[in-house]
Amino acid sequence: MSCANHDHECLGWAATDPSGIVSPYKFNRRAVGSDDVSITITHCGICYADVVWTRNKHGDSKYPVVPGHEIVGVVKSVGSGVSRFKVGDHVGVGTYVNSCRDCHFCNQGLENNCQKGSVYTFNHVDADATITKGGYSSFIVVHQRYCFKIPDNYPLASAAPLLCAGITVYAPMVRHKMNQQPGKSFGVIGLGGLGHMAVKFGKAFGLNVTVFSTSISKKEEALTLLGADKFVLSSDQEQMKGLANSFDFIIDTASGDHPFDPYMALLKTYGVFVLVGFPSEIKLSPVNLNLGDKTLCGSTVGGTREIQEMLDFCAAKGIQPNIEVIPIQYANEALERLIKEMSNIGL
Repeated sequence: MSCANHDHECLGWAATDPSGIVSPYKFNRRAVGSDDVSITITHCGICYADVVWTRNKHGDSKYPVVPGHEIVGVVKSVGSGVSRFKVGDHVGVGTYVNSCRDCHFCNQGLENNCQKGSVYTFNHVDADATITKGGYSSFIVVHQRYCFKIPDNYPLASAAPLLCAGITVYAPMVRHKMNQQPGKSFGVIGLGGLGHMAVKFGKAFGLNVTVFSTSISKKEEALTLLGADKFVLSSDQEQMKGLANSFDFIIDTASGDHPFDPYMALLKTYGVFVLVGFPSEIKLSPVNLNLGDKTLCGSTVGGTREIQEMLDFCAAKGIQPNIEVIPIQYANEALERLIKEMSNIGL
C-alpha cells in the first residue's frame, strides 16, 4: 500500500463495528516532529489483540479501529532531533508507542510498565488526545524511543511477530535467567505464535525443552520442525504424573481456561511458572505452590531495552518465527483463521 495525495494522509484497513470486518479507510497521521520517525510499513503481524479490539470483546473499542502492533518497515523520514535512525533503515514498532518517559520504569527502559500507563499502538488515547491507529496501514509516525533497529541481515517479514509474540516470551525467560542456565528443564504449554517462539528461545538458551499440548497433531511440529526434546500430550494423566517434580521452568501460553494444578505439580523445588496467556481465571491448590517454594508469575511484553536486545539476539543466532505472508486484502480471512487456531491452543 502507498500513501495517498499528501504527506499526512494514510491508507489503512479499519473495522467500523463489532463485526470486526476490516476494509480500506483513509485517515491522517500526525506531522513528523523533531523526535519522530516516519516509517513506510512493509509488513504487519496478525495478533489476537487485533481480534479483541476489532470485535469489541472488551467493550472499549474506539471505532474506526485500525489494528496491528507487530509493525516493520523502512524509515522514510526523521525529525531534526533523531540521531538513532536514518532514512532507509529497517525498523520495527511494537505494542506501545508512548509512555510518560519519566517514571521509575520508563527510566529503566521498561516502558511497558509505565506507572502512568503506556499508550498502545492502536485503539488507545495518545498524549495529544487522538486515537492511535496501528499497522494495518501504509505508514506510521512514531517517537524514536518506541522504534527499534532491525539488523540488516534479518528478514523484515520475520521480524514482525517478534515485536509481540517474540518479546512476550523472551522478556520473562531472560528476567528469570533462563538464558544463563543451560541444561535446565523447560516446559512450554501450547504451541501457537507464542509457544513456538518459546521453544526456539529455549533451544537457543541450551535448555531441555518439552512441549505440552492437548492436540497430538502438534507433536510433529514440536519435535521435527522446532526441535523440541520431548512432546507430552497433557491430557495423558499417567504421562503427566510420571513427570512430577522434574521442571525448572514452565511458560504457559494458553489463553483458554485449563487446570493449573497438573502443571504446578511438574515443577521442581524453587521452580518458576510464568503465565503469558489470559485465561478467565486461575485456580490451583496452595499445596502445589507453597510446598517446594515455587513461583507463579505473570508477564506481558518487554521494555524498549529488552526488545532491541531480543532483535539483536535473533539476528545473531538466526532465530526466525515460522510465518506465512499474505496480502492485506486477505486480512479478514486471516483473522478468522487466527480465531480457529486460538481455540486449538486454548487447551
